[in-house]
Amino acid sequence: MFVIDDELHAEQMAESDSFGEAIEQLKDWSTVPWDQPPHRAPCEGWRDCGRRYEIVEYDDKHVPWRELSRVHVLDVSKSGAQWLV
Repeated sequence: MFVIDDELHAEQMAESDSFGEAIEQLKDWSTVPWDQPPHRAPCEGWRDCGRRYEIVEYDDKHVPWRELSRVHVLDVSKSGAQWLV
């Protein structure tokens, strides 16, 4: 299982069956303005904040899930979207 995680706010945003599906979801999200969902940060200082998206691969056959890998993929802020992968 692959989870899109906002590392800045410790918030799991979406789940996918593959890394490629997670990237496609982030491509769609990257066209959304930074101050609109899903990017608008949950914190009080959201106007100066953003999102730091990572794709985390988990082995969900274990309880609790076991993290297998983590890749920082996309940052979104009022400056725009910045792809890292």
